[in-house]
Amino acid sequence: MTDKTLGLSKTELAILKKLNTPKKIQDWLDEMPINWEKKGETYMSPRRALRENKAHCFEGAMLAGIALWLTGKPPLVIDLKTTIGDDHIITLYKAGGYWGAFSKTNHAFLRHRDPIYKTIRELALSFFHEYFDFDNGKKILLSYSEPFSLKKLGTEWITAERELDDIAERLDNLPHKRLFPKSSEKFLRRACATELQAVNIVEWGKDNPRT
Repeated sequence: MTDKTLGLSKTELAILKKLNTPKKIQDWLDEMPINWEKKGETYMSPRRALRENKAHCFEGAMLAGIALWLTGKPPLVIDLKTTIGDDHIITLYKAGGYWGAFSKTNHAFLRHRDPIYKTIRELALSFFHEYFDFDNGKKILLSYSEPFSLKKLGTEWITAERELDDIAERLDNLPHKRLFPKSSEKFLRRACATELQAVNIVEWGKDNPRT
């Protein structure tokens, strides 16, 4: 195995190597069914996610990172931490000197970010308004991690059959930077009724046989 193949099969490489632009990567992630974890919590490797043709945010971020890695771009991810433990993992990319992000989500919220952000903090802040508790509308995004290169993990995990909960935990435990001072919390407005209704707009329903 070499760094060029990352242990992936010819079929897997053929799929991922076609994703050689940011648009192709995000379009492909959007077209992949959401992983509803109907049989229990999963942290699938890229190989397993490809085989089962479904992914949630962590699994999608790993897939996007591998697609970047195969094109020679740095596979960087960050963890967006919330006040209720409902974190979101995104994969960073740069175009024209500005940051963008790949994101796998089933909702109209927390989606792909175009490369228009000068700093990673700016990019993380762009998720703040739409990151709220679906039950009560309370804004919950608290902090973001430093970028983490997936290359630091080696390559075994890419084709592993085990759950990658250890990697998810490692990302969760990265040093995080708070987005705003605690004193500002009292000024935060909850999501309005229209925004709460928009939560019901999803790409993939639980009754879809492909999920």
